Amino acid sequence: MGTQGRMHLVQITDGVSRRVAIVEEPHLRCLKGVGSVYELAQRCLRQGSALTELADSLATGEELAYDAVYDGKAAWRLLAPIDVTGQPSRVLVSGTGLTHLGSARERQAMHQAGDAKAAEAITDSMRMFQWGVDGGRPAEGAIGIAPEWFYKGDGSVLRGPFEALEIPGHAEAGGEEGELSGVYVIDDEGVPHRIGITQGNEFSDHKFEKRNYLNLAGSKLRACSIGPELVVDPDFGDVRGEVRIERAGGTVWYRKIASGEENMCHSLANLEHHHFKFAGHRQPGGVHVHFFGADALSCGDGVVLREGDVAEVRFDGYGRALRNRIREEGKIAAPVRVQAFV
Repeated sequence: MGTQGRMHLVQITDGVSRRVAIVEEPHLRCLKGVGSVYELAQRCLRQGSALTELADSLATGEELAYDAVYDGKAAWRLLAPIDVTGQPSRVLVSGTGLTHLGSARERQAMHQAGDAKAAEAITDSMRMFQWGVDGGRPAEGAIGIAPEWFYKGDGSVLRGPFEALEIPGHAEAGGEEGELSGVYVIDDEGVPHRIGITQGNEFSDHKFEKRNYLNLAGSKLRACSIGPELVVDPDFGDVRGEVRIERAGGTVWYRKIASGEENMCHSLANLEHHHFKFAGHRQPGGVHVHFFGADALSCGDGVVLREGDVAEVRFDGYGRALRNRIREEGKIAAPVRVQAFV
């Protein structure tokens, strides 16, 4: 069983085969008979069994030293803790913004920058945040105000621990967003089930968004990372953590962060309702990774990420830190050309 009595799952590969393993520090206990968390969840749905019980019953495989896997000294390496093997289009990656007070302040400052009149006004960002404060935590059985929602891509944008987060050639910048994200699967009847919650680096182009808040949609179409551990039924009340940016072996930015419902203007139930109220988000067999929002951003303190930087996100109770290096792709020198059928 994972830390604090919650089950923590990881996905690993040796380049040929895959395993799901339960984290039992300092070891990983591998499951037999399933090669992915998705397969494990599907078996639970078909059998009507609890995920933790099924995982425990299958955990009769080899035991691995977690340090060796995490440090890259074993044949096995960590993957993102959810995917649909060979079918990234089955995964929808999305998120919700303006859920934390810190994110609202960052966005307000971003959209006011360099505009004296705007500095005295309430931006649309702060207005939407206030709507969340007023109506984002409805009573049981009631529907609250809708949050800001954005699309990030399909499963092809997910990166595992230690994989690079690319700043694409068309982007103006890249910025970390340390947060938590829910992982869901849709059953055959179109009912969503939350498998668990994992750490994430949502990663966006804040410079592009800063030009105009209507650029938000495009600024989010970037790679992102989750993991390494998927926590089944974790505490989501007051979750404390930290995020740091490392450069050339030193820390250039660090901030303590807070997530969980006690630090958000929307309840988890309200966020989930407004995501899954869309029929298109309830397609049988689909997988969803939904980011719940960030508390602090290094770009708000003037940090510009560059090639070779390392972003680290860690939340108490959610396992080992999620670490990703930053990679800058070459600038696009020519437009993408569409070919006509002839």
